[in-house]
Amino acid sequence: QVQLVESGGGLVQTGGSLRLSCAASGGPFYDYTMGWFRQAPGKEREFVAAISWNGGKSYYADSVKGRFTISRDNAKNTVLLQMNSLKPEDTAVYYCAADREYYRLATVAPEYDYWGQGTQVTVSS
Repeated sequence: QVQLVESGGGLVQTGGSLRLSCAASGGPFYDYTMGWFRQAPGKEREFVAAISWNGGKSYYADSVKGRFTISRDNAKNTVLLQMNSLKPEDTAVYYCAADREYYRLATVAPEYDYWGQGTQVTVSS
């Protein structure tokens, strides 16, 4: 059983940056594909980015490509999401997730097995 705890959310102005962190415990971190999702009020949870078990591959939603960067440090059981050039439409609760099927980069929420509690990101215009 993997436990995930996100941190780093907050309030930022348009064009600003934030770095989200997700700390994992309770399992072999390197066995999992890791992903970030977000959910805005009244909307479904949507895929943001995913990274393979060894960090060799990553995949991004079109809406964040070129602005967000996902990375991981398996020695520290941590996955990061660097968010630059933030826009008001990036406002959401951001969730970290782990997929036991380490061979794929899943982009849909049901394919992830473990979830964090979320961290709020608010971008003011």
